[in-house]
Amino acid sequence: MTVEIRGLGPDDAEPVLALHRAAASGVSGLAREADEIGPDYIAHFLAHATIRLGAFIDGALAGEIHATRMAPRQFHHVVTDLTIAVSPDVQGRGVGAALFEALFAEARALRPGIERVELMVREGHTGALRLYERLGFRIEGRFPRRVRLRDGTIETDLAMAKFLD
Repeated sequence: MTVEIRGLGPDDAEPVLALHRAAASGVSGLAREADEIGPDYIAHFLAHATIRLGAFIDGALAGEIHATRMAPRQFHHVVTDLTIAVSPDVQGRGVGAALFEALFAEARALRPGIERVELMVREGHTGALRLYERLGFRIEGRFPRRVRLRDGTIETDLAMAKFLD
């Protein structure tokens, strides 16, 4: 399986919307349910995120990652509001890791450069948590009882960060 990573823009809105809805339909780490993901949400981050990357397999969008540089200049070395969505069909096959490595490269190339990448993950999303730790993210904070899942379960949200060298 060959994964091609490239930047995303407004013309990619339809496949990105379909990807996010598919990723949110199953057991998901996304903070939105499928019915909360609409064209306006997708258009907003495609227009405003600092880094927007897609992973394509055989020309089809298989994953997407985006993050935004913090606005005040004293925080310009930080990207946050990171979201990654990977098609359920290819989860666990390296697409997420490839997207993160491409995001790290893009972040290092920005001027001023990015030194810190932040994300949130719910404690029960163990597959994502293992990936993030393997990529060098460390837990920096806990938000107990922050995430209510559709089955009523309430989980702790974890704040994680990675420092780029």
